Amino acid sequence: MNIKLPIPIRILISSSEPVRHWWAQRLTAAALVPLSLWFIYSLATMYIANYDTVILWLSSLKNSLLMLFFILILYYHALLGLQVVIEDYVESNRHRNALLLLIKTIISLAVLSTTLAILSIYMEF
Repeated sequence: MNIKLPIPIRILISSSEPVRHWWAQRLTAAALVPLSLWFIYSLATMYIANYDTVILWLSSLKNSLLMLFFILILYYHALLGLQVVIEDYVESNRHRNALLLLIKTIISLAVLSTTLAILSIYMEF
């Protein structure tokens, strides 16, 4: 039995790359809302804190994990957005591929460095 789904539902459950990209952007944006609120609240409550207080705050498991999730999701969301801009506005395939490689390399290095920084702060205490 072959079930024919309506077109909007077929589009939403499609496995094509543009649809996966669209869903990834929406899901990361939705995940960034509570994480951004947590981050802003944390900054607001520690605006007069010194370096040692911030390190102590970041050394707790809850704050380290939330910061790690925030950074990873933020970088991935930025990568998705930059990829769309580059693919839409750079005409030359050679330039487009070079820019995409550059952006992915820079963001990968940023993810690696921030992950190592957060883990080193957490493991130190």
